[in-house]
Amino acid sequence: MSPREVVLLGSTGSIGTQAIDVVRRNPERLRVVGLAAGGGRVELLAAQALELGVDVVAVARATVAQDLQLAFYAEAQRRGFSSGDYAVPKILAGPDAATELAAWPCDVVLNGMTGSIGLAPTLAALQAGRTLALANKESLVAGGPLVTPYRSQIVPVDSEHSALAQCLRGGRADEVRRLVLTASGGPFRGRSREELAGVTPAQALNHPTWDMGPVVTINSATLVNKGLELIEAHLLFGTPYDAIDVVVHPQSLVHSMVEFTDGSTLAQVSPPDMRLPIALGLTWPDRLPDAAPGMDWSAASTWEFLPLDDAAFPAVQLAREAGRRGGTTPAAFNAANEVCVEAFLDGRLDFRGIVDTVARVVDGTPLRERPTLAEVLETEDDARRRARELVRTLSLER
Repeated sequence: MSPREVVLLGSTGSIGTQAIDVVRRNPERLRVVGLAAGGGRVELLAAQALELGVDVVAVARATVAQDLQLAFYAEAQRRGFSSGDYAVPKILAGPDAATELAAWPCDVVLNGMTGSIGLAPTLAALQAGRTLALANKESLVAGGPLVTPYRSQIVPVDSEHSALAQCLRGGRADEVRRLVLTASGGPFRGRSREELAGVTPAQALNHPTWDMGPVVTINSATLVNKGLELIEAHLLFGTPYDAIDVVVHPQSLVHSMVEFTDGSTLAQVSPPDMRLPIALGLTWPDRLPDAAPGMDWSAASTWEFLPLDDAAFPAVQLAREAGRRGGTTPAAFNAANEVCVEAFLDGRLDFRGIVDTVARVVDGTPLRERPTLAEVLETEDDARRRARELVRTLSLER
């Protein structure tokens, strides 16, 4: 059997580097034919491309293309290659490069990009008929009605939605009563809203369980990430919002659960390791042996499940309301949050101000129920502009 051919978007990020580790250990099952990255880590991108022998590389900035060519040469020299030992891949450069690569001939596209910039590549992969292993939840949240017609082509890579997809194999759709998303609670679990005043970016970036990029880590601290995942679960599985719950599970071993109409609940359990859902995303519906370490059932352990404190962490309830409103509202939610997270990391907005500001933007967003891609992008631009204005006002008031 020939290896499954993969295009990997966001190859130098957390998801991308772990995906390459999965591929590296399974060369008979997987082959990467294309890589895309933003261009900030050119040397790493060149090293990945040469190691994997890819056909094409995409970078978001045209000015990086020459740097990438030089990095290929330097990496080849470092590895002791002669000119006949390797081939420089085709280079796509510019803001549409990842979108072009997403439609490249392959079996599966893994979208590991961060932010709603991943929406156009997501649509390109789906419209080209590819299986989409989706780690870029923002593109599904923002794209909503544009993406859901292709639901059957999407395999979720988020640990929670991968868990739900696995559990849903245990029964028919009409037997499902509710989905239960688990949340670690982040670094501030158990704090009241008052106790969240004055927390620093360094504290918010200190996640107790997962090693993720800064935006995702801050989203986990505010629980915006869980709000996005709630919307994502609705869009992926068609489950009504009233039948999707969130519980806090600090150990991060139960990644999510499905309750069925007879009272049974199936849970997917594994140590926190993103290589497992990545491997499933790349080979679905099959499993890769030893994709990640399993549970040590000989060791004593205690698992906790706690209710979510909506007063201290209102992001999930805000996301639920945005999702119910539908149309372009989730896009505004996500876009405003991206601006607010950047402002918090730069010291221009306090921690509680992130979700408070997002709520004000969402409240003022006109609803477009069945948007085009252009209207989604326009909504995002408007949401970012209004979020920046609010951040600027709040900064002047401090």
